[in-house]
Amino acid sequence: MTERRAILSGSTFEEQIGYARAVVDGDWVHVSGTTGFDYATMTISDDVVEQARQCLRNIGQALEEAGCGFGDVVRVRYILPDRADFEPCWPVLRECFGTVRPAATMFMCGLSDPRMKIEIEAYARRPAP
Repeated sequence: MTERRAILSGSTFEEQIGYARAVVDGDWVHVSGTTGFDYATMTISDDVVEQARQCLRNIGQALEEAGCGFGDVVRVRYILPDRADFEPCWPVLRECFGTVRPAATMFMCGLSDPRMKIEIEAYARRPAP
């Protein structure tokens, strides 16, 4: 039987909606769509680039708790309400994924809160012990 466990970040959204920041399922780590909220203070920047940085900090914490890191990410999805906001985020995204080169897709759609300008979802495979 494979290990399955939830990783929680402390976000009030996880409690209100009923989900986990990430789920470890054997070697696989599924990181939920993660926004630019600072979960400690439940605040969010107005700047899309800063939101992208915070998304990646949040994802990095979940990956670390799962026993892996950005180098283990195999798939990433970027979700933005405004496609014009995507390109300004590229340098920040490249810092984490530029050498990893995961499969990636960008979607344009509305997010659940109008303050949210980017949401990032990631899938990683933990290294063998």
